[in-house]
Amino acid sequence: MNQHNNAADPAAITIDNLGKSYQLGRERLPVLCGLSLTVNAGEMVVIMGPSGSGKTTLLNCISAIDTPQTGSVCIAGQAVDYGSERSRTLLRRHQVGMVFQFFNLIPTLTVRENIRLPFLISGEQSENSQIKVENILTHVGMSHRAGHYPQQLSGGEMQLTSIARALVHQPCVLLADEPTGNVNPNVGNRILNILRDRAKQQGTGILMVTHSPEHAAWADRICFLKEGAIADELQQNGDRHAVAAIYDHLLKLDI
Repeated sequence: MNQHNNAADPAAITIDNLGKSYQLGRERLPVLCGLSLTVNAGEMVVIMGPSGSGKTTLLNCISAIDTPQTGSVCIAGQAVDYGSERSRTLLRRHQVGMVFQFFNLIPTLTVRENIRLPFLISGEQSENSQIKVENILTHVGMSHRAGHYPQQLSGGEMQLTSIARALVHQPCVLLADEPTGNVNPNVGNRILNILRDRAKQQGTGILMVTHSPEHAAWADRICFLKEGAIADELQQNGDRHAVAAIYDHLLKLDI
């Protein structure tokens, strides 16, 4: 329990009975099948599962990039309104930060400008927003690269920039899809440190997809996704040296 997670506070993410399938020719391919999951404020939760098990679809439904056919998603107690394009846009602009495996930086903008992007899009030009940009640059260790362009950065530096951009507007939820997948182990550990720190200090609810048991071990809790639903959970409590139990669960579930 951290200082931000009051029993009266709504959960950062509440997913109830989520269902999503895709039409492939004449057949329907079920991806999410009655999936339910809660991520508390200040909690870091990892999703593990085989390729094609619906991990990315789940993140896309939470962020309203994709629309589920059944069930509901609430962010900080507020139901996601999939019917309103404006509501979906505002959700991503203010409440949800997203980090992808492939950095999605704008090549014509500097590191600082890429990080400032959420404020530019929302029209916020305050001194406070500039302070937030400089603070997050320092926090992720990219102040010395603030004036550089993405093509001048290493893969790890690009990912640190994209994480800073996702966190700068202090969202209540951060969704991370394989954020350590394309970086070296050193940078991977830095990224996981930043995410854990953000959860504990700011009360952000973090949901991260990874294939790596070593990276999953940093989480408070690991949820194993199989056949469109949560098949099992493991309380991890951020003990990053306790990896054996994660491998045991993966073997047991044949993931």
